[in-house]
Amino acid sequence: MQLVFDNLPFLLKGAGYTLLLTVVSMFFGLIIGLVVAIARLKGNPPIRWIARFYVSIIRGTPLLVQIVIIYYGLVDYGITLGSLTAAYIALSVNAGAYLSETFRGAILSVPKGQLEAAYSTGMTPWQAMRRIVLPQAMRIAIPPMGNTFIGMLKETSLVSVITVSELLRQAQLLIAQYYQYMPFYLGIGVMYWIMSTGLAFILERFERRLAKAY
Repeated sequence: MQLVFDNLPFLLKGAGYTLLLTVVSMFFGLIIGLVVAIARLKGNPPIRWIARFYVSIIRGTPLLVQIVIIYYGLVDYGITLGSLTAAYIALSVNAGAYLSETFRGAILSVPKGQLEAAYSTGMTPWQAMRRIVLPQAMRIAIPPMGNTFIGMLKETSLVSVITVSELLRQAQLLIAQYYQYMPFYLGIGVMYWIMSTGLAFILERFERRLAKAY
């Protein structure tokens, strides 16, 4: 493991990219997921069909395939993206599909009587959704969102196929230099575990604090 310690700054740089990819992709994934969930619940039939088709396509195909299509496939149509940009787009679109189902289930779990009460006070459907439904739905959605967050952290390793310098890619570069596999793979395994555990702890604290507020 001495090789791992000697090259720790190099691996930590990759870990920084891994965390950046995770946070940025989850941020945009949350926006996409919320928009798609509302579109499926409140949109007109064509909008609902488009949203349902998007979720079906993304959830029904491997993330690796989506990454390759965005980075390599779009070149055939004159669209050339940087590796980091392609990674952000692929991860965000993928997370958005899964989060939309989380939000949709959470919104449906809010009793309809609360919507009817909001309407009776003169609120518009958008006001009722923003002030009454979404705050309660977010509290319900926090645990599955946390699982998606941690899953995204580990799935960022897939963008190494398009040469993004995240943690796995950095380890591969070191392996090509030293011709030793086990120390580096064990090392990044420990680093992924530490990051996942840290994120899980933060999310658990946030969930507890939100629960106390209610």
